[in-house]
Order: sequence, then C-alpha cells, then structure tokens
Amino acid sequence: MASASTSKYNSHSLENESIKRTSRDGVNRDLSEAVPRLPGETRITDKEVIYICPFNGPIKGRVYITNYRLYLRSLETDSALLDVPLGVISRIEKMGGATSRGENSYGLDITCKDMRNLRFALKQEGHSRRDMFEILTRYAFPLAHSLPIFAFLNEEKFNVDGWMVYNPVEEYRRQGLPNHHWRITFINKCYELCDTYPPLLVVPFRATDEDLKRVATFRSRNRIPVLSWIHPENKTVIVRCSQPLVGMSGKRNKDDEKYLDVIRETNRQISKLTIYDARPSVNAVANKATGGGYESDDAYHNTELFFLDIHNIHVMRESLKKVKDIVYPNVEESHWLSSLESTHWLEHIKLILTGAIQVADKVSSGRSSVLVHCSDGWDRTAQLTSLAMLMLDSFYRSIEGFEILVQKEWISFGHKFASRIGHGDKNHADADRSPIFLQFIDCVWQMSKQFPTAFEFNERFLMTILDHLYSCRFGTFLYNCESARERQKVTERTASLWSLINSNKDTFKNPFYTKEINRVLYPVASMRHLELWVNYYIRWNPRIKQQPNPVEQRYMELLALRDEYIKRLEELQLANSAKLSDPSTSPSSPSQMLPHVQTHF
Repeated sequence: MASASTSKYNSHSLENESIKRTSRDGVNRDLSEAVPRLPGETRITDKEVIYICPFNGPIKGRVYITNYRLYLRSLETDSALLDVPLGVISRIEKMGGATSRGENSYGLDITCKDMRNLRFALKQEGHSRRDMFEILTRYAFPLAHSLPIFAFLNEEKFNVDGWMVYNPVEEYRRQGLPNHHWRITFINKCYELCDTYPPLLVVPFRATDEDLKRVATFRSRNRIPVLSWIHPENKTVIVRCSQPLVGMSGKRNKDDEKYLDVIRETNRQISKLTIYDARPSVNAVANKATGGGYESDDAYHNTELFFLDIHNIHVMRESLKKVKDIVYPNVEESHWLSSLESTHWLEHIKLILTGAIQVADKVSSGRSSVLVHCSDGWDRTAQLTSLAMLMLDSFYRSIEGFEILVQKEWISFGHKFASRIGHGDKNHADADRSPIFLQFIDCVWQMSKQFPTAFEFNERFLMTILDHLYSCRFGTFLYNCESARERQKVTERTASLWSLINSNKDTFKNPFYTKEINRVLYPVASMRHLELWVNYYIRWNPRIKQQPNPVEQRYMELLALRDEYIKRLEELQLANSAKLSDPSTSPSSPSQMLPHVQTHF
C-alpha cells in the first residue's frame, strides 16, 4: 500500500527534498541528482539549451538525456519543465543552419506521438546541436541503431506480476467454455495455422482441425473465424476473422461457406448469422481488386451482411493530425466548433461506437450470432469486438477485467502495435502508423462519461495506458503479434504495464463505481452526446485547466489518511509488543495492554 507521504510522480512537479524515495509509478527520486531515474536507466548527456515554450516563451534550461527519457530543468527556478519518454518521440529535425539569423533560430524541433511538439534553441558556435541530435536519434529510435528498446533494459520490480493477469483457458472457462457446441483447439500452438493469431482458439465443436486448415486458405492472412465471446444465457456469440479471398472473379470456397453455417448452427434458436463488415461498402468492393472481398448472399446462405462505414487506417491518421493542428499549441476559441468538426474525429468515434452497439444489441437480444471482420481483422475488428464485449459483460469494466480484454482482443489477436505506433522506429512517415488503439480508448472514455458508475477504473487509468502505449517502458504493447513476442521472450525479459497498475490500484479506482452483474450498456452515439477528450488531447496547454473531480479528490485524500493511520497503528503495535516482551515494563492490568489510538473514523 502506498503511504500518504509517497508522491505521485509527474512531469510538472517534484518534491523539494534531497532524499531518495520511490514514487507510485516506480521512479527512484534522488533529488541530490537532477534527474529521476528508473532501475536500469542510465544518464547519457546533458546540455544547456533554450526551451522555446509555446505558452511562456523562451526559457533557459538544462536538458538531460538518458536511455529512457528527455528531462528539462529550468536554470532560473530549478524546477522540472519536461519529462518525456524517448519512445514518445516520432521525429527529430534540425532547425535553422550555421548562418541562420534571428534569436533562437538554430536548434532542434521534436515531434511527439502524444499531441505535443518540443523546440530547443542552441548556440550556433561549434555545431553544438550535432551531439544532442545524434544522441536523441540513437536512443529515441534504437531499432535503427541495433540497440534494444528500453523495456528490455528496465530493471523495475513490482509486487504483482502483470503477465499473470490473462490466462486464455481461465478466461474462456469464465465464459462457460468449452461446452457441447464450442471446443478449444491447439491447432495454432506453433503458429502454423496463422502466425498472427494466439496459440489457443475456440471453434465450433463440429469443425475438425482439417476443416480449419481448409477455411484458412480462403481468409486473408489465414485469420479464420474464431469465438471472442459467448452470451451466458442465450448462447449467441461474437466471432471475429478477416475478409474472405473472393477477388475480382468472385471465387467461392465450400469449406468456408459450410464453416459459417456450422457457426450459425451452434445455436438452434437462430435462423441467420449476422455479418458486420466494418468497412464502407465501396472499400469492400475495391478490396476485391487486391484479392479480398466480402460474403455475398448467393454464396453464403442464412447470413445477413451489413457494412458499418468505418474508414481505414490512413483516414484515421489524417484525422488525428488535424486534431493536433487545432489543439497544439494554441486553441482558437472563436472557430473551435467548426475546426473540431473539420477534423471528423468525433464522427469516426461515433461510427465505431454505433457499430459496436449494433453488435452488442444483436447478441444481447438473442436474435443472432455475429461475425465481425474488416480487411485483415486486426484494426477495426478489434475495436468492434472489444467495445461490444465491454457493453455486454460487466466483468470487463473492472480494472483486471479491462486488462484481460486488452490482452485478449488486442494483444493476443494480433493488433499490429509495432506497425501502428512505430516503437523505436525512425520512419515517422510510415503508412502503417495509425491511432486505432487510441480511438478504442477514446470510445471507452466516452462510455465512462455516459455511465459514471459502471467502470471500476478512472480517467487516469486510461491516460496511463495511452502514455505507456508509446513510452517503451513496458513490454505489454511491443511487437505485432504473439509469435513475435514469444520469439523475443517478452514476458521473461520485460515488465508488464499491468504490474505497475495492479501494484497501485487505488490510484486508478473510480470512487463512484457500483458493481452490477449482467447490465448491458448502450451509450448514445449521437454527435450531441460525444465530446473531445480535453484532459487527454489538450492536457499540455496550461491555459486549459484540468478540473479535478472534487469527490474523486476527496476520495484520494481519505485513502492517504487511511494509509497514514494504518502506518501509525503498526508503529504503536510494534512499540507495544516491545514493551510486553520487556518484563520490567509489563502492565499490571489488562486495560494497560491496549494502546489508546484516536482516529477520525
């Protein structure tokens, strides 16, 4: 339990003490040194710079670079101004040249993945920025320099092992699987069926492993339809996969068609299998030209097909760029609503939530089982299945339940985190980069705003997940799939983000949480009810004050007070046991044996 005197480390303030202590997020604070450091973090260099702050103008400071972070202290106030994990950096550019005129025109311009840019001016004499540019480039993009990502150097130890949070057998057992209609198969144990799927899959009882192999030949990347979730009462299911390989000639595959019918027949009460194709119909048709496509009525009997009009990774990437343009560094108040509308960001959030609501409603009503896919089944598919499961299953709204949901639907089923985020990679213009997981977390935040008592976790929990999506401090989001993580021994060689969170659960708890069983959440996905997540997207602007929830604030104060009393009680008990063991001070009456402890409770 974190004590009341232990501070939560953040990038804006440090306690003015010269003693070493460990903060709630595991940072060793040796304030006789200038920089906080994690176990395994080493200091590389430091340099005097002028930080071109977009809000307060030029500030003289000293920048410290370690193998994990860029850290800036003001030379005027000796306070910490910046603490940026190097994994957050997407681009480093030289600003100005040796002959540049004008104040602060020579230096470095740094673009970050978390909605901010940093600019440093340096002296022009003697190419003073060269070593800083080279060191930053080397440690921000370790993969380009044959260096390990920091997660493999991090020596943090936690009292909880986050890698133990998700056990697929236990999670399927919690859902009541296997049963008479669904079985667990280990056909992918060595990733031979599909190299981007997990080793353990749940498939219809009537489908043999040979059937699965034949179906795999007709699904993009061999990502066959497999079960994600089963309704505890009506036994309808959510199944996920990739697009069928129909192509321009309209190819058919009898094994794939039969397999979808077998999925439908696992529930005798339903007459049709509903297929939700996440793409706009135009894109799905266009995908035929590259060998993909969708399930047509004439080939797939007893199915209904709906397109959900969610755009591709490139559209989402451009949309987020536009959001950054309007929120950083300055927010233009006079045209705010029209500027926000022009980004189309909330439109995309609306379409994702609307699609997930349709999936959840179809399954909850018992009218139909649902199959979800997009193109390859690792981006929009993961958004839809995980959000629908969050709406349907209250277990996933707990802290550990949500961690299991992320591990299962995103990490184990091969969302391409390495490609979408670009961990340690210098190719900032890579067409594979896209904020797909950020959109999912944004959707979760929208739900938490509409249902403030339904989630055990708070906003800080979601923001911590996003911060460490980029930081490269933990192994949780590294690589594109389980087979790659297994080759790199990620669970043996790195710490899990869930270790940090589950060691400090009180920090991430929602004080309004009311546990409810079997309540389905249907958020309102109209534009009137959606809002930009200001505390995340505009948090770097000091003029946009983050308003702390007074009840949540009081809750944290009471937790700290409780910790203080527990500590005092333990000290008194220790002192009392020492007295009891000393015969010269043994009490003469039983009442003297109990210490008198006054508390506010």
